[in-house]
Amino acid sequence: MRSPWHIVVAVFGCLLALAAPAVAGVPATPIPQNPNDAASVPAFIGHPAAAHPVPMSTVPQNPFMAPNGQSNIHDDGYQTDTYTVGGPLGHKTDVRSTYQNADCASVTFDSAGRIVTICVGLQGPTLEMFDPVTLETLAAYPLPPRNPSTGSPFTDFSGGGYFYLDRHDRAVIPTNTHQIWVVGETDTPAGPGFQLARVYDLNAVMEPDEGIVSALPDWSGRIWFVTTKGLVGDVDPASGQVQGVRLAGESIGNSFAVDETGGVFVVSDHAMYRFDADPSTGAPVITWREAYDHGTMLKPGQVNFGSGTTPTLMGTQYVAITDNADPRMHVLVYRRGATVSGSRLVCSEPVFQPYAGATENSLIGTDTSMVVENNYGYTGPLATSNGRTTEPGMARVDLDPGGGCHTVWTNTDVHVPSTVSKLSLANGLVYTYTKDPESNGTDAWYFTAVDFGSGKAVFERLAGTGLGYNNHYAPVSIGPDGAAYVGALGGLIELRDRAHG
Repeated sequence: MRSPWHIVVAVFGCLLALAAPAVAGVPATPIPQNPNDAASVPAFIGHPAAAHPVPMSTVPQNPFMAPNGQSNIHDDGYQTDTYTVGGPLGHKTDVRSTYQNADCASVTFDSAGRIVTICVGLQGPTLEMFDPVTLETLAAYPLPPRNPSTGSPFTDFSGGGYFYLDRHDRAVIPTNTHQIWVVGETDTPAGPGFQLARVYDLNAVMEPDEGIVSALPDWSGRIWFVTTKGLVGDVDPASGQVQGVRLAGESIGNSFAVDETGGVFVVSDHAMYRFDADPSTGAPVITWREAYDHGTMLKPGQVNFGSGTTPTLMGTQYVAITDNADPRMHVLVYRRGATVSGSRLVCSEPVFQPYAGATENSLIGTDTSMVVENNYGYTGPLATSNGRTTEPGMARVDLDPGGGCHTVWTNTDVHVPSTVSKLSLANGLVYTYTKDPESNGTDAWYFTAVDFGSGKAVFERLAGTGLGYNNHYAPVSIGPDGAAYVGALGGLIELRDRAHG
């Protein structure tokens, strides 16, 4: 009997045969869908939104990254998943897509406003540049193919799933060859392109069957990285010297956060950490470690054991993750300073129904609020096929002024199989990507706006139908001009409001 993943590959291969992937200089070809399926579901649900801005202190700008909101999958060095610009309000929102034969997940924007992303397919990742309006492919640069020994292509995001854009419009990319590539942009009469500018080799400190999950710079410019087998390391960008510390018996499946004090915040499948660079050698040093309840099993909806979240920094004092406890998972908030008086744990707030809650995506974090989504039941593309979907749930948890925290609202109607949701501070909307159950077997995917204040869905705009529109862990991203983008198994989707008076 073939495994479910063989079935997915076969089905996805049939989808991909319907169109050829885009190449540089060629207009975008839409991701294929069944027109009959699209006609069987509403194109728009709800009503256009009014803007209700959310106050939040300015997230410090990491001096070695592109501007906040444009630099990486979680938007800034704090990994807040917030934007200061507004996204679509649902005013006759147009949908456009580009078929890429790959999931274009981590979306960044260069200084010219162009999309720079990595599209990860079954064969491996490619660095791509798209026009932000037409989605025309402007440039493409192949990256090293995936290493079969690191795991399933549907659950292993090392070697390109995470990258960041630096202050010089260069993509800093963990690769499948145990290297970090720095790829710069070129502009010639023939058009824009990419060029390899620097390679940092990590093979001396890595094991053959582990992958680099993510890389980010600290405030001094040192490039930190984490690997699937629990290695936390850093690279001196001038000399290329690599140093690291391995967490015994622990693995890492998510990215990490950095702050202006030099703190590097990493969550493993057992504990939450703060690292700092040794002032003399620059080597990573564990500043503090806090174990959390990592549960007893990998829940349906998780790629990795333990917490499914990248740490989120809140204001000047806190760092937040989720645990993997049963019967209910919890939002956890810690004091992130190098030293603190009293308990480091600020609060532990249970969310979602017993034995039906799990998340594999980072929290949205403001100074005092967090938004968490429920991904329980998403075991891969087959989990949402033929009209099926996952357990519902999205919740907002706020810190209490005197310590502790509480749940402000829980939306039990919205189904968020696997996206990284985002908050627009400018208009007070949480943008997510949803799939409602359909008794007729239609697989309809919606770009959905949830009111941050009330937790109610304001509008849903149909993105597309079928397997090619499954985002498969890709985030919602908001561009500098207010358009929204969602990576999907077929490529990249754009949602943009029409001009209105």
